[in-house]
Amino acid sequence: MNDDIDRELPMEIADALRDAEETLAVAESCTGGLIGAAITAVPGASDYFDSGLTTYAYDAKRRHLGVSREALDEHGAVSEPVAHEMARGIRDVADVTWGISTTGVAGPTGGTDANPVGTVYIGVSYAGPWGSEDSYSTVSRYVFDGDRADVRAATVERALEDLLAELEAR
Repeated sequence: MNDDIDRELPMEIADALRDAEETLAVAESCTGGLIGAAITAVPGASDYFDSGLTTYAYDAKRRHLGVSREALDEHGAVSEPVAHEMARGIRDVADVTWGISTTGVAGPTGGTDANPVGTVYIGVSYAGPWGSEDSYSTVSRYVFDGDRADVRAATVERALEDLLAELEAR
């Protein structure tokens, strides 16, 4: 296993989570655990990182994250509604402050007119204190160029950037 992971973004995330005394879990599909690997490349990640689930199949998304059959059936796994449910699901199942989700088409096959190869949805969810009504989730759609490795690497970087932006906004 290559441990040549860029630690700049994960270290910024580590500092922000530690400073806020908040925690993180990730639900990955197209990235297959790469976000968790990037986060845990930073020594001491156990201070803020709870868990990562690679929920690649429909049934795994339903079973482990509570993604609804309706969302999967109506929109498909590569969709905004599923990315929302994945991000909220991992946040709530792991009982953490922050959840990240990724679902997409890394290629080289599997693309459609609506979601060509390189299409990725990244979700970020926040659990506010009980009674605050501050909890939320956001999803952004991206289309990355390149081969499978390029798409997955770009997705990891973008997911970490999206999380850092949310951390800094709070």
